Amino acid sequence: MAETPRDLSTLTSWRSDWSGLRVAVLGLGVTGFSVADTLIELGAEVLVVAREASSEHQQLLEVIGATFVEADVAVPAALAGFDAELLVVSPGYPPAHPLLRWAREQDLEIWGDIELAWRLRDKVLRSDGTPAEWICITGTNGKTTTTQLTATMLVSGGLRAAPAGNIGVPVLDAIRDPQGFDVLVIELSSHQLHWTNRNAGGVLAPLASVCLNLADDHLEWHGSREAYRRAKAKVYENVAVACVYNLADDATRHMVEEATVQEGARAIGFGLGVPGPSDVGLVDGILVDRAFLEERRTSALELATMDDLVAGGMDSPHMTANVLAAAALARAAGVAPAQVREAIRGFRMDHHRTEVIAESDGILWVDDSKATNAHAADASLSGFTSVIWIAGGLLKGIDPHPLVTKHAKRLKAVVLIGADRSVLRDAFQRHAPGVTVTEVVGDDTEGVMPAAVRAAAAFAQRGDVVLLAPAAASMDQFTDYADRGNRFAAAVREHLDGRS
Repeated sequence: MAETPRDLSTLTSWRSDWSGLRVAVLGLGVTGFSVADTLIELGAEVLVVAREASSEHQQLLEVIGATFVEADVAVPAALAGFDAELLVVSPGYPPAHPLLRWAREQDLEIWGDIELAWRLRDKVLRSDGTPAEWICITGTNGKTTTTQLTATMLVSGGLRAAPAGNIGVPVLDAIRDPQGFDVLVIELSSHQLHWTNRNAGGVLAPLASVCLNLADDHLEWHGSREAYRRAKAKVYENVAVACVYNLADDATRHMVEEATVQEGARAIGFGLGVPGPSDVGLVDGILVDRAFLEERRTSALELATMDDLVAGGMDSPHMTANVLAAAALARAAGVAPAQVREAIRGFRMDHHRTEVIAESDGILWVDDSKATNAHAADASLSGFTSVIWIAGGLLKGIDPHPLVTKHAKRLKAVVLIGADRSVLRDAFQRHAPGVTVTEVVGDDTEGVMPAAVRAAAAFAQRGDVVLLAPAAASMDQFTDYADRGNRFAAAVREHLDGRS
């Protein structure tokens, strides 16, 4: 006779009894391994199921005592016979995946890694005996930079803080770090948010949260625009201090209005105009706070100037908005204005985010490979006036027609790469027939960027910008967006060296 299933609602602490719990883990990337490693440390029995896995991760699973089985869509016998009490899913698996459909048919409870981490966040406590606060950040674009900025501001304010989540460091690794933190700044994808706040014992309650913006993305994963919006909106549920939203994006305001928050939590707007009370914004080139001061109806606090943003390449409109959002989150955690400014002055953005690769003969070569969707490409294109645009890849179900229509006048030529070239080609034929379109045909990873750079160089003249802002994911031809950007940069340098 099978044992009585564990009451999962009692598993709300590192100190709960997790021993012997039979857990199936779906996926064995960075997140999946962190889940398996954590559960093994807790004494659970772990079966990892994944369609693929690196040999390193498989070997590590064997070392820690977890079992691995390879499976794509069919339910493997090892999983069917495991009698799992819980399934923890990695973000890459959409809700409609056959293995998740099977799990629902078995009435198997499904968590994401974020819910598991929230339940276990008390492993390492602060000096007052409480776990680290969480600040949560989502949005279609700008998440990583804003997460890094917020963490930098918190550290500047004397707090032990670290970025985690979708930024690359699994939250489960962060909550197990023996040094402990005062605050974790957690970047959350819509995939991760989909699985949060679904169970009474695992309801997230962040100190502060933001959805930076909302535009169509990952619709093939979520199944609809509304499902994507609902996932993003979860970031505001149960917030304790501040729901930070984008004054220029009504969708984020509506999310805050609909959210159920803790008593005393406030809505804090950020935007590029003069801020009202309870907002942060700009006044004559000065970033100001009218939210976190007693006299906010009659005065404001200076946080930084636009000149402070220039050194770090953060003076574009979309980056300025990200800085203001980060500042609002840091202020919600008690960081002083002077410490916010100190952090801004010392901050430098990561590679592949509107990164200037070279300037030669008056032509600027710019890598914004991180622009993996139309919303990000829109922000990137808006910063230049005469562009040779390198675009394409996996469009993820997004309609590129509005993007092409909006920016047709600033485009001198377009070089299309990637699997979904035909969709982009059609958009240009319909909405920008006067723009010259060249295609790099084929899926040769080694050759695509040299070919794209040569094609772009044939059109570029003094005063032009050659911009890699693909508006698409990269996995059709490259390992990830960083690989795509690195190959672009290498091809640019090779091209320029060959002319010297």
